[in-house]
Amino acid sequence: MARTRQRQPGHVGLGRALMAAGVLSSDWAPAYAAVPRAAFLPDLMWPWDMAAARSVVVSRTSDPEAWQAYAEADCPIVTQWDDGDHSGTQSGAVATSSASMPSVVFRMLRDLDVRAGHRVLEVGTGTGWNAALLAHRLGAGNVVSVEVDGRVAGAARKALERFGSPVHVVHGDGAEGCAPRAPYDRVIATCGLRAVPAAWLRQCRPGGLIVVPWGTHFGNGDAVARLTVAGDGRSASGAFTGPVEFMKLRAQRLPPVVHREYVSGSVADGDPSTGPLGEDAYLDGAPFGAHAFALGLRVRDCRQLVARKEGDARPVWLYSLSDRSWACAQFRDGGPTRVWQYGRRRLWDEAEAAHAWWQENGRPGHDRFGLTVGTDGHRAWLDDPSHAWPL
Repeated sequence: MARTRQRQPGHVGLGRALMAAGVLSSDWAPAYAAVPRAAFLPDLMWPWDMAAARSVVVSRTSDPEAWQAYAEADCPIVTQWDDGDHSGTQSGAVATSSASMPSVVFRMLRDLDVRAGHRVLEVGTGTGWNAALLAHRLGAGNVVSVEVDGRVAGAARKALERFGSPVHVVHGDGAEGCAPRAPYDRVIATCGLRAVPAAWLRQCRPGGLIVVPWGTHFGNGDAVARLTVAGDGRSASGAFTGPVEFMKLRAQRLPPVVHREYVSGSVADGDPSTGPLGEDAYLDGAPFGAHAFALGLRVRDCRQLVARKEGDARPVWLYSLSDRSWACAQFRDGGPTRVWQYGRRRLWDEAEAAHAWWQENGRPGHDRFGLTVGTDGHRAWLDDPSHAWPL
């Protein structure tokens, strides 16, 4: 059923590649060897084919060779579409549960820095593979995993028991953690967040670590935040370790922007202008790069949509999430950038100011940014928590 075949290195070969890349650390190598991802994947799945740049459907029943190859590849694999309201073999509209790339899994486990005797809360059980890896290191009794989807939780619980890793899997809202089993030494989320729940701070020991994919509503890109819980347990702070992209915590999903609720007519309704900022400089070549991440930190309550390029023109839309302000910048090859802005906020002016700030500060990467969360909300910072601003 898979339309595109790829030559894959196999479980052992992938492990060697991950170690050579510095992603799989020596302390996690035994868990990688003993707990194969294939043991937790469903018979029907939709891996992301790197060569084809799209999801493909693979069935273990009809094509076991392709199924095994993808299971042992460093690619993400969708295991559920549309919150389970999906049938058939074709891809659904929205991927809602998956098995992450092994390279991402072990980057985050490395950041978690677990030690013997630690108790871990995992939010987002998914297939159960990540929980099984933790159980191999710490013992199943020291791992609690929370999954919001009942069918996903049930399948993961069965897979863990079948594998011999009877992790305590809770069907519930991961944003609430699991207070009856607290406190925890570590908290790890396998879903993207836009706000770190206060419950996780309360349930993690002072000095403990919270490792989460976090980002803003500006775009879908996240970065892994490695937060240390303060001594009073009321705040946590730490730097980002690198970019990732995760499915969002269901309670924090942003509803799709409805364009007509902002623009009832055309861009001509906005105030026109031109600007010097071109497509290459603004988009910086990478949709999930540090530039887009930085803009999201500086332009508050805003959603950006980059449209497909048609001919020599590409529009970029900015929508305010606090009112109905909007902006549209149309980049054109070899010509000036045309801009239209509407509403109380001058969103393109905000974006240009954020771009200039990023340039003036040496085009910082993800690892120069940090996050502090507490009773007063979330604050981002550059290089040091003393250089923080509210989000």
